Amino acid sequence: MSSLLKLRKPLSSSLTTLSLHRFSSTLDYAFQNKKEGTSFIHPTAIVHPNAVIGQGVSIGPFCTIGSSAKLGNGCQLHPSSHIFGNTELGNHCILMTGAVVGDDLPGRTVIGWNNIIGHHAVVGIKCQDMKYKSGDECFLDVGNNNEIREFTSIHRSSKSSDITVIGDNNLIMGSCHIAHDCKIGNNNIFANNTLLAGHVIVEDHAHTAGAIVVHQFCHIGSFAFIGGGSVVSQDVPKYMMVSGERAELRGLNLEGLRRRGFLVTEIKCLRTAYRKIFMPGDTNSMGFDERLAEVEHDEDLGCVPAVSSMLQSIRDSFTENRRGICKFRQWSSS
Repeated sequence: MSSLLKLRKPLSSSLTTLSLHRFSSTLDYAFQNKKEGTSFIHPTAIVHPNAVIGQGVSIGPFCTIGSSAKLGNGCQLHPSSHIFGNTELGNHCILMTGAVVGDDLPGRTVIGWNNIIGHHAVVGIKCQDMKYKSGDECFLDVGNNNEIREFTSIHRSSKSSDITVIGDNNLIMGSCHIAHDCKIGNNNIFANNTLLAGHVIVEDHAHTAGAIVVHQFCHIGSFAFIGGGSVVSQDVPKYMMVSGERAELRGLNLEGLRRRGFLVTEIKCLRTAYRKIFMPGDTNSMGFDERLAEVEHDEDLGCVPAVSSMLQSIRDSFTENRRGICKFRQWSSS
């Protein structure tokens, strides 16, 4: 008996090594066939006969492809990734292990081309809005060249008249959440645990640090920066930086503007305008609206497109059904 036990361990180890080798070889073969333009479907994958599969697609072990799914050319599905419902993947998308895209709900999920869906990310499933009515159509559209990292969740819209939208070239890091009906632009960077409630709008080139929360219906302007651990309960205008447990304006996102190629003269004008609006020498001399108007009519500042864009972003935040802008600790409330 003891001699059998001694043999059992090396035998088990050899079988495990052999299984891993075969598994690795299967994946290598799948990706090689992808390059050659022919598709590979692992025998353990479940692919509905009505699913539309493009050329050069690689579907790994234990994957599931639903009846209404459409996969573009060159897509790669790593082991145990799944596509459900009326879902369309563009060319050259990659689903990492455990990723889930789509849901068996009325409506659709559309993913553009060259997107990466990270390990165990969940994209295009039912929203978490209590107002959602079972049977209503709900939608998600994702653009191109996005990297959606591990354990991220992105939900469909809460009603048929709206849609959750993700633009192009966004980096959405691990464990982020983008709720129903959000509108995300292009070239944004969301650090880990960025949480966006429903109906949030993020424009272009915005950057969030880790563990931030954005209240529903807030707007985040282009080129804005949100500091780590912030709770954003009001709008963040273009070009600005906020941080804090209840996020406050901390100035302009100067480093972000420099990295994005803004001219020195543009940044100088933006700084001057910001100081006139939020850091006046005598806070009792003029109200907030008056200070905005003064900058708008300034001969040197009013004609600078970046300044005009910032002013418009601020004014838009005070229109009907908007939440106003994050407070600045020294600004006049008049």
